[in-house]
Amino acid sequence: MDAFEIGLWLSGLLVVLVLVGVRVAFAAAFIGFMGLVAIFAQKYGIEKGFLIAMKMAGTIPHSKATTYALSLIPTFILIGYLAYYAGLTRALFEAAKRWVGWLPGGLGVATVFATAGFAAVSGASVATSAVFARIAIPEMLKLGYDKRFAAGVVAAGGTLASLIPPSAILVIYAIIVEQSVGQLLLAGFLPGVVSALIYGGLVVFMAKTRKDLGPPVTGFTWGERFSSLPGAMPIFAVVAIIIFCIYGGWGTPTEAGALGAFVVLVMALFKGMKWGDLRGALLESAKLTVMIFTIIWGVLLYVRFLGFADLPGAFAEWISALDQPPIVTLLMILAAYAVLGMFMDAIGMLLLTLPVVFPAVVALGYDPIWFGIIVVKMAELCLITPPIGLNCFVVAGVRPDISVQDVFRGASPFFIADVITVAVLIAFPQIVLWLPNLVLGN
Repeated sequence: MDAFEIGLWLSGLLVVLVLVGVRVAFAAAFIGFMGLVAIFAQKYGIEKGFLIAMKMAGTIPHSKATTYALSLIPTFILIGYLAYYAGLTRALFEAAKRWVGWLPGGLGVATVFATAGFAAVSGASVATSAVFARIAIPEMLKLGYDKRFAAGVVAAGGTLASLIPPSAILVIYAIIVEQSVGQLLLAGFLPGVVSALIYGGLVVFMAKTRKDLGPPVTGFTWGERFSSLPGAMPIFAVVAIIIFCIYGGWGTPTEAGALGAFVVLVMALFKGMKWGDLRGALLESAKLTVMIFTIIWGVLLYVRFLGFADLPGAFAEWISALDQPPIVTLLMILAAYAVLGMFMDAIGMLLLTLPVVFPAVVALGYDPIWFGIIVVKMAELCLITPPIGLNCFVVAGVRPDISVQDVFRGASPFFIADVITVAVLIAFPQIVLWLPNLVLGN
């Protein structure tokens, strides 16, 4: 059995392990290590092959995890948790409620726009859903909103953090495929806004169709609306600082993330943050960062094994040789992501598939920055689709009175909204590319 056949068989076994419930990080690390042992054992014998694989297992995760660009992930996550514990998210939700609450399903629309605003400082979908499950759902339930609808809006709104910069998953994509972090963060802004608008439109449509979902919130004067803006301004100030730091040439994305975290910390202390709140923000940030890095470490071994088995090159040649329009091939790949996302988390799915899929997509002539936004948007689907649906489990965990089945049902209409968003971005690729081309002068 040659290296390519070993790659095929073990990749199939990896899929089986993931489907039966083995964590992606551990399944990928195990398959990657066993694949390296098998390949090198054929050349040098079982003992030497095992030793070579052991050396790689010890050096690959360290060499990649110490990549400078990865260090901005914990800073982006920390910004989000500090903003929550400083009370900035509640002020943002209150402002959104006063400005758009008059619409049908007004609190749902306010939640979508507030999660989009929080996503601009968070960078983590799970954190966004957890925060607004505590803030928005009690408000909606108090006004008689359907609990499934309320939970679904929060779970789906949290996915906006995957696109709107600073986004941890866009950074991971950039590192995997060796593209510009700055370009990808810029490219995600307009698609994130488009996605939020489509979510908001869906909420209004659902509320007009079914009057029992949730009433509008009326009675706010213009004075009350304008008075809510100063409380939300600190979040937008942090976003502006990060953007100008990166694209004004003042610092790297990592330095911008660190500066943003420092600014939010100062704001939080100014607002009276206690030691317990600071400790909670640091612990939550550390937990989420460790989870992300553990997945990265495990999958990196599998990626190295794929390289030796030459699966990415073979797949790219096969895809480019298909006698069909490139758009048909692209849609087939995206459909596969939609199915795969039902069984894997977003980061693990991208880490496992991109080393194989990305060369094929580039061979078809698609822009790597544009494809990054499309594939990250597809990865959002796995956050609200059963049985994995991490955002749905987070919302149910924060709100024990709402079952995870109810959260999944409430989030299901937003799957259609995401499909519409992807279709818009495919039909009009300049939505993705216009801003990075404008700012970076491409």
